Amino acid sequence: MPQQTEFESRSDWVALHLIHGLGSRSMQRLLDLFGRPDAVFRASMKELRSMGRLREDVARRIRRRIFSTDPERELHRVEQLGARILTFRDAAYPVALRQIRTPPMVLYVKGRHLPVHQDQVAVVGSRSPTPYGVKTAGNLATGLGCSGIGVVSGMARGIDAAAHWGALDTDGGTVAVLGTGIDRVYPRSNRKLFERIVERGAVVTEFPLGTPPEGRNFPIRNRIISGLSQGVVVVEAAQRSGSLITASLALDQGRDVLAVPGSVRSFKSRGCHFLLKQGAALAESAEDIVETLGLRPCITASASDSEGARPSRVALDPEEARVTALLGDDPVHIDHIVREARIAPSRVLGILTKMELKGLVEQLPGKFFVRA
Repeated sequence: MPQQTEFESRSDWVALHLIHGLGSRSMQRLLDLFGRPDAVFRASMKELRSMGRLREDVARRIRRRIFSTDPERELHRVEQLGARILTFRDAAYPVALRQIRTPPMVLYVKGRHLPVHQDQVAVVGSRSPTPYGVKTAGNLATGLGCSGIGVVSGMARGIDAAAHWGALDTDGGTVAVLGTGIDRVYPRSNRKLFERIVERGAVVTEFPLGTPPEGRNFPIRNRIISGLSQGVVVVEAAQRSGSLITASLALDQGRDVLAVPGSVRSFKSRGCHFLLKQGAALAESAEDIVETLGLRPCITASASDSEGARPSRVALDPEEARVTALLGDDPVHIDHIVREARIAPSRVLGILTKMELKGLVEQLPGKFFVRA
């Protein structure tokens, strides 16, 4: 693969990327045919048409240098944002992503670095998960990160966010792939998460600045999530879910797909169960993922020291044991606990508060509780 040379201006790469209607596949073909972006701009209409499958209106925009926005201004704004442009021929371009069928020719990157050779695993799932899904995603990500394996996801609400948070303070780190411009935080509620990933990991997108969160962008984004990874783990997903699109893309790219089983009563696990029936590997722990993908952990911190580690056994009195036996991964209302445990409501509330302080119970809105 030829490397970026002093004659290849980053401005020319961005300019070609900003030709409206020119996708990654066509841009790659043009570069294969003409060698460099500046040579593409010097090509005649006849030469551009000779590539085939290039629309005439797109060829005309290339000839006339008609861009969706000014390339020099784009570069200047990227610099002002503290971000940078990475091109397909840069040595810092991730090796795994380079190998997919339609790699992005230009990436906008913000953060510490985008790993070039590191083993990474995508963890994806529902935007409105159950507490079980959130906890599982976070634990898996922490376990992977403590083994030196990076976690990739899409910074969406729910499972994506839980995976990013779980991996943030580990040696593996995390990469968020956006379906918007690098200057847009979507959803807005993930602003803090975005800032933390920029501090500790990397945020990446192929979309130009100002690109809004349009629905069509996310399947395009998903091929980068799977492309950066050695495998994709689906934690919770409905039967029709964007996470299943990511899983399908992963299979097309030669990546392994794993799925976390859930409750047979939860429609949010039907997508995972569908994948398992189709031959996806079962993922119950970070160790399952590492073994299935044949990764080599680089453990620099004990998994038992991580947030994802199972809490130590804590001595429980008989009433606490009765309450604990009623809790699991599915939310349980306090009224149900009072009725089944046959303990006075005020006493149950006191027990739950005490157990929450011990880290054994988590309270959810509406007086629902789950085991921590």
